[in-house]
Amino acid sequence: MSKLLPVLLPLLAAMVYVAGALLVKRASEFGVGIWRTAFLGNIIAAVIFSLLLPFGGTIHPELLWQPALVAVFFLLGQLLNFLALQHGDVSVATPVMGLKIILVAVFTKLLLTSGVSPTLWGAAVLSSAAIALLNRNESVAHHHVGRTILYAGSSATMFAIFDVLVQKWSPAWGLGRFLPVMLAFTALFSLVFVPFFHAPLRAIPRAAWPWLLGGCAGIGLQSVIFVSTIAHFGNAARANVIYSSRGLWSVVAVWAIGHWFANKEQHLGVRVLRWRLAGAALMMAAIALVLG
Repeated sequence: MSKLLPVLLPLLAAMVYVAGALLVKRASEFGVGIWRTAFLGNIIAAVIFSLLLPFGGTIHPELLWQPALVAVFFLLGQLLNFLALQHGDVSVATPVMGLKIILVAVFTKLLLTSGVSPTLWGAAVLSSAAIALLNRNESVAHHHVGRTILYAGSSATMFAIFDVLVQKWSPAWGLGRFLPVMLAFTALFSLVFVPFFHAPLRAIPRAAWPWLLGGCAGIGLQSVIFVSTIAHFGNAARANVIYSSRGLWSVVAVWAIGHWFANKEQHLGVRVLRWRLAGAALMMAAIALVLG
């Protein structure tokens, strides 16, 4: 069983993310708004990441600026992620988020070496083709596909920088200190969202709360599962390839059970969802090329 866990846990994280994304998308139909969603999402994520405290580590008061800076990128990534989910389609936003792995490789190459390899250029071509397929929309209704790709791609960029900085600074702190402290800063910084609320939290419709809390908890939980898997078992490359399957699961979930969440993407038609499935598969191929 222990040999299967490094495979099953990233797969579980991918599926939990898709469920969380669908729940957040459903909550947005009640007019919760991006600012209240991001605020609650970061507070819940901070609570969930505190579960890593037993992993231990060391607090470095003189280096508190490190988790504080990383928190800024996490905050921006989370905000842009929620923007993509609320204003666009889950079956587009989730595959585009897979760009994060390619961007991590690019940033690592640019910061630590002297150039970009042909493999990365090949992955860039595949990912560009994937985005083109995800952008196909033969329906009359407009689903803000271009804006969704922009938000999701920007979110992937923020999270890629986040990953690189965590890799650089967390060893000195330990898993059980750096990430919980970083999420505490994220929750603190999220207070800047409060003035942008179009209504107080208590004004959120009662019917929206189960979807909203479930979605935020799901997205926070999948982060803990994924990060803990890499911390305990290593082999981040394999874990990332398995985790990137969330792009495929998102299209399948919208196709098969989207109506459970009152998701409107099913009405785009079979041909559009097939193009998106092909785009998600190409995105996975680009990721596998980078990590192969």
